[in-house]
Amino acid sequence: MRWMFLLLVVLNLFYYVWHQQQAPLRPKEVAPLALTQDSKRDIHLLSESAEPARRERAGSEAADAVCLFLGGFESESAAVAVEQRLLSLDIRSRVQSVEAAAAIDYWVYLPPLASRQASLRQLKELQARKIDSYIITQGDLANGISLGIFPREDSAKSVMQRLRDAGYESELRALSRTHRGYWVRIAPESRRLVGDALLQNLAFDFNGLQHQLMPCESIATSR
Repeated sequence: MRWMFLLLVVLNLFYYVWHQQQAPLRPKEVAPLALTQDSKRDIHLLSESAEPARRERAGSEAADAVCLFLGGFESESAAVAVEQRLLSLDIRSRVQSVEAAAAIDYWVYLPPLASRQASLRQLKELQARKIDSYIITQGDLANGISLGIFPREDSAKSVMQRLRDAGYESELRALSRTHRGYWVRIAPESRRLVGDALLQNLAFDFNGLQHQLMPCESIATSR
């Protein structure tokens, strides 16, 4: 009986050892580590993807910023005087110039011929007919013939009709005349300091002063 009892004990021990070796790895022992790694990886990717979006928004806001401009002066000295007044009030500003289209002129001309000699012969023909004209020496119309620049389109077309009656087919080109004006750009952070009362005082002291809200980058030429 004692040997039988010992045999059963040995068999039980052997079965326990065998069972422990064959048991599969439990998922709960590895799941927390995998989840932790995945969560860290997700947080890292979200922060990276949000950064370019923030930069893009900041760039867009800067491009769309609106500034207050004072001026429309004919002379730079008047704009400088306004700038100095504002700086004395701790209002950050700077003078900027802008080229604006003031009017349109209309240029009547004959296109260049095959050679300069041919154009000169044509010029002599026109002058013999008492038609004011001169040779063009520069630009894409060099060796063409200018028949005048007119402030009104109907005047230019009247000359074109006269030339057509004389047997010449002229062409018309619109020319923009530019006007340089001077403005004082108020820095965005100082715009709140420029109230209605200050604008009225400046308009009283500086004849012709205007104020406009425009994109900060709309006037690019600075003094």
